[in-house]
Amino acid sequence: MARNSLRVFMVQAKNSLRASIDKRQKVTLVIGNESADLDSITSSILYAYIRSSAPPPKAFSPLYVPITNIPAADIQLRPELLALLPHANLQAEHLITLDDLPNFSNLESKLCPEHTKWVLVDHNALQGTLGSIYADRVKGAIDHHDDDCKVPRDTGDEPRIITKSGSCTSLVTEYCRKPWDALSSNAMSSGTAGAQGDSTLDDEAVASLWDAQIAKLALASILIDTVDLTATHKITRSDTSAVEYLEAKIMACPRTGKDFQRSHFFEQINKAKTDISSLKLKDILRKDYKQWTEGGMNLGISSVVKDLNFLRRKAKEEGGEKDARTAFVSTLKSFAKERDLAIMSVMTASASSEREFSRELLVLALTDSGVKAAERFLTSNSEELGLEKADGEEEKVEVDSEAKETTWVKVWKQGNVDHSRKRVAPMLRQAMS
Repeated sequence: MARNSLRVFMVQAKNSLRASIDKRQKVTLVIGNESADLDSITSSILYAYIRSSAPPPKAFSPLYVPITNIPAADIQLRPELLALLPHANLQAEHLITLDDLPNFSNLESKLCPEHTKWVLVDHNALQGTLGSIYADRVKGAIDHHDDDCKVPRDTGDEPRIITKSGSCTSLVTEYCRKPWDALSSNAMSSGTAGAQGDSTLDDEAVASLWDAQIAKLALASILIDTVDLTATHKITRSDTSAVEYLEAKIMACPRTGKDFQRSHFFEQINKAKTDISSLKLKDILRKDYKQWTEGGMNLGISSVVKDLNFLRRKAKEEGGEKDARTAFVSTLKSFAKERDLAIMSVMTASASSEREFSRELLVLALTDSGVKAAERFLTSNSEELGLEKADGEEEKVEVDSEAKETTWVKVWKQGNVDHSRKRVAPMLRQAMS
């Protein structure tokens, strides 16, 4: 198909999805994980955009539709995304969210599994309601988490790339590099500028601008996930190569290249990401949240860019309670019960005014089986994670025999700051299985 700008592509993809649902036509969906962080969102858009412009010969459907794995209202909980979208000439309404799918109550009848093909990015096991309906329709994945062995070994025309990297977007960039370059080269001599009704730019200028817009979208995720390539424990060759490639795309565009400075770009997006002061505590907890089921129990983990004291102050302000710790645990229990969790974890990652990076880990167990799993987790993984009792923190175990409720909560400083949720989640899941 002829190349279009990213903005036009997103409009076409949304319209194509609606038509596929209404007319029961085949559709290929590219979806990130349910936390819908920047990496998941940009990975899905980049993959869908490049693949739609140069689909394989026997494509399941001509257009790949990128799905942002949250309701549209939750986009407002991602200030870093809102800060990034204008760089790609996009607005929030251009994103395709769960609201663009049929209601979950009649999802399977409106969007028949056999009419769909799913490609996963930034995860390799489709979770929740989507997973219960469409898991067998997953036909490809690009991911940097541990392999859950849910994606078939033979994925045909789609990739099965599950390997370590700082950012999944780096792996998607690497996979898309050759067709992207071919696409750019072809657009420079195809009458692209005229087709867009822009007589002020020639084909080469239009192609370079479109490349720069999608490159900025992709670059932001990699820089956030690797802290502008300074998080040496996370960075792989894929990350450094992708940053070099994407930055070259940006610098090659006269409109974007003359004023672009990578460090300033990173600081702008990162500042937006860490500014969560206006959000309610429960919104902060669900902003970057993932959930799994293991051993008949549900596990939920929230990743937060502020320390626990910030969250406790939030809880005290919102709840009006005198004790900040009690208010915070009360909010966590409510959040966990709404999701029927046996274990709820909060992982913080923050930097001091001296830019010293630190992590904290809180684990809350709410059932007897959850407590046993939490204790197994602690016994097996305390040394690897470098867990140290935080100042003033005591293990708290409460049993309400009348309500048949158990509350076990413990907080640690995490000495090994290299281990993010990508490592801690498998540890907790193993303890639950």
